[in-house]
Amino acid sequence: MSTTPHILIVEDDREISTLVARYLRGNDCRVSIAGDGREMDRLLADSRVDLIVLDLMLPGEDGLSICRRLRAGSGMPILMLTAKSEEIDRIVGLEIGADDYLAKPFNPRELLARIRAILRRGAAAQGRDDEGVRRHAFAGFVLDAGLRQLLNPEGAQVALTGAEFDLLHAMCLRPGRVLSRDQLLDLTQGRAPGPFERSIDVLVSRIRQKIERDPRNPEMIKTIRSGGYLFTPEVIST
Repeated sequence: MSTTPHILIVEDDREISTLVARYLRGNDCRVSIAGDGREMDRLLADSRVDLIVLDLMLPGEDGLSICRRLRAGSGMPILMLTAKSEEIDRIVGLEIGADDYLAKPFNPRELLARIRAILRRGAAAQGRDDEGVRRHAFAGFVLDAGLRQLLNPEGAQVALTGAEFDLLHAMCLRPGRVLSRDQLLDLTQGRAPGPFERSIDVLVSRIRQKIERDPRNPEMIKTIRSGGYLFTPEVIST
């Protein structure tokens, strides 16, 4: 990163948030801490934040509700923390817009790696604006890599999370190719899959809701049995 990223930790366990903040500050991050959603809102109103580390279990408004609320008006990167081991909690977090998740207990080095990967993807996509190819047109939609936005056939902007944008962009760069879930995870998040990895399936489902005429019978993002996904439209890149 060319500038020091500002990370907001929303965590009610002061011991955890203090330890994580100390580690991140020791690795060239600026860190703020909020103990609940109201404190988070005050900090967001007062300063620019590059990424939120959001705990699932919080007093008052819980992490899922906060994530859903943030996503309604912002593409702010969100990395969700959960103490629960059940896969469903992680899937729900991804479904409502989290860019990544990490289960407690976790190694601070892995948290830092996940944060850097999310920020790096955003910076890299913006950097491509100077490399020639920046717009991808398909089926009436236009994906702008420089502005990180998707316009529908009527010219209106389609709200995408950072993770959704990265996945759709990866597909636009590789139309007509069957891409496995492992390939897509590596291309968009730069990491290997876990034993019960479902994040790509969740993201595909969310994107289908936004670009397909009938998400239950998708025409643009096809599921290939035992293969992965195939992006079918012709893509014109300029």
